[in-house]
Amino acid sequence: MRPSAVRLLNILVPVKRAVDYAVKIRVNPGQTGIDLNVKHSMNPFDEIAVEEAVRLRERLKDAVKSIKVVTIGPPKSAETLRTALAMGADAAIHVELPESAPPPEPLGVATALKALIERQTEGVDIVIMGKQAIDDDAGQTGQMLAGLMGWAQATFASKVEVDVEKKVAHVTREIDGGMEELRCRLPVVVTTDLRLNEPRYASLPNIMKAKKKPLEKLTPADLGVDLTPRLETIKVTEPPKRVGGGKVENVDQLLAKLKEAGITARRA
Repeated sequence: MRPSAVRLLNILVPVKRAVDYAVKIRVNPGQTGIDLNVKHSMNPFDEIAVEEAVRLRERLKDAVKSIKVVTIGPPKSAETLRTALAMGADAAIHVELPESAPPPEPLGVATALKALIERQTEGVDIVIMGKQAIDDDAGQTGQMLAGLMGWAQATFASKVEVDVEKKVAHVTREIDGGMEELRCRLPVVVTTDLRLNEPRYASLPNIMKAKKKPLEKLTPADLGVDLTPRLETIKVTEPPKRVGGGKVENVDQLLAKLKEAGITARRA
């Protein structure tokens, strides 16, 4: 009896358009959020995820059939998808939101990704995504997606290896006590940490080629999901400016300063 052929891997990489990491964040005049009239780029952790997907194909050669990137956001998010295509992804999916729509919350994003995965006729074997976005720092979407799908998950990955024949991913992750190695059966959700890799710069020829790669546009209604946020932001303010500190000559002066500030010791 001949062994069954190994199914080729399909990789999905969710990416997010966020305020560029080099921009100084400021609260908007209405205090409803931050000022978005600044430079945007791909979330750095998602950029690492795209790079890792491309490196997996370079290591596994023809075992990787496709790399798709997906984003959920306003029309300008298409620029982020084109960047990912220029880095080496094959196709893109844009779940487009109105420009005025509030950003979706992690659970909404995870629900939309679940619906999107279920639409893929060839299936998805690995989801690689950033561990968090630098705008909200939630760090929840990957874990929620794995829970909704009932898949294995490996978060904060600093090394990823895939055994195609055994359908297993070996992931080294950073924890407080050092490094932890996980063995996960595919399909799996992997979230990337900073030390996983250093993303490449897209070359000019690849940027030109990216313009011809397929980009599918969908709406939340096409996926049957509601991305209306469940939380309401009442007000956003900048933190108070720090006041300069002072030096004391000895412990007695320190205690006196603490008493002046209304800080006193309490018995347990």
